[in-house]
Amino acid sequence: MNLMEAIMGGNASPLSEMSRKFGVSEDTMAEVVRQYIPALTNGVKKNVQKKKGLEKLLEALNTGNHQRYLDDPGALTSENAVEDGNGILGHLLRKKKTSRALASRTAEKTGLSPDILKKILPLVAGLVMGALRKQGGQSGLLEQLMGGRSSSTLGSLLGLLDADGEKSPIDDLLGLAKRFF
Repeated sequence: MNLMEAIMGGNASPLSEMSRKFGVSEDTMAEVVRQYIPALTNGVKKNVQKKKGLEKLLEALNTGNHQRYLDDPGALTSENAVEDGNGILGHLLRKKKTSRALASRTAEKTGLSPDILKKILPLVAGLVMGALRKQGGQSGLLEQLMGGRSSSTLGSLLGLLDADGEKSPIDDLLGLAKRFF
């Protein structure tokens, strides 16, 4: 399952909720999410490559309760969702300038206002983290990685995820999002 499928595969579609909130069609909202996923997953990839980056990601996925946005899309309408998403963006994109550039580029592709897109971005960040949690939780991988397994077990698990054999499995996981383009 890729990130877009994880986002759209819940009991109710978060895209429907976001479409209503921002007054755009579900097709347009899906395109916005498709435009945002690569930038957000690249942010995850960069963070994971830093010292203790994988540990911090796994901790955020296990403690952040981001999956609630997939399980209960109504949670996306709360101020907490925006605050949570902005926190995620601070870690993934680092600078507001990067978020603004992403919104401007997405505006060119979708025809939506950059102002609306800047409001949507934090919600998509929460959905991406929720989708990563959901994927990891379904496979049991996150629990195994966080469960204090030996480094050899961790190495074996990560090795199984490394589809291209270049010793960085995270790019293989996150590369799933690129299938939409």
